Amino acid sequence: MLGIVPFALVAGIAAVDAGLGLAEAVGMSVIVFAGASQLAALDLLGSNAPLAVVVGTAVVINLRMVMYSASIAPYFADYGRRLRAGLAYVLTDQAYALSVAEFDENPERSRWRYYLGAGASLWAVWQVGTVVGVVVGTGVPDAWGLTFAVPLVFLALLVPAMKDRPTTAAGVSAGAVAVVAAGLPLNLGLLVGATTGIAVGLLTEVVGA
Repeated sequence: MLGIVPFALVAGIAAVDAGLGLAEAVGMSVIVFAGASQLAALDLLGSNAPLAVVVGTAVVINLRMVMYSASIAPYFADYGRRLRAGLAYVLTDQAYALSVAEFDENPERSRWRYYLGAGASLWAVWQVGTVVGVVVGTGVPDAWGLTFAVPLVFLALLVPAMKDRPTTAAGVSAGAVAVVAAGLPLNLGLLVGATTGIAVGLLTEVVGA
């Protein structure tokens, strides 16, 4: 939660910089509810980019959610379609990482309750943080370094998940490729890095077996 607060503040401040009002900023956070794609979309909106480019960029960045959902789906296979559809709304990097780790450690845990508890809590903090960011706006000094909290949130999720050779190889290779491919248009470097990480992780697991 501590990592999400500055992340949400940055999103709110970015919304103000892009010319959005409070209702528009909160509406975006409620509907999109995806920090990385929101920041990218807001940056493009502030640059007067075509709407198709803004939407396309957000979609590409959020394609990682397809991988998350495919990975976590087996844990929810026994639940009804309506419940699964509702749970999909609160799928984020943090909710996914926390839930998968918990399900592996404690198989007897009520999966949908744990996942929803994590996802809904993150959702509430994100919305409140966005509102505060919009209200405070550019009054937050750059010296506070709020944007530095964004990569720290993801690092805090990544490092504990690197438990063995396949996951470590996947994390390291994905990060390296994402950095090298950062200049690709529409933030495709993120997707390329993720795909590379999956491939390297699978290859390492097969070779190790």
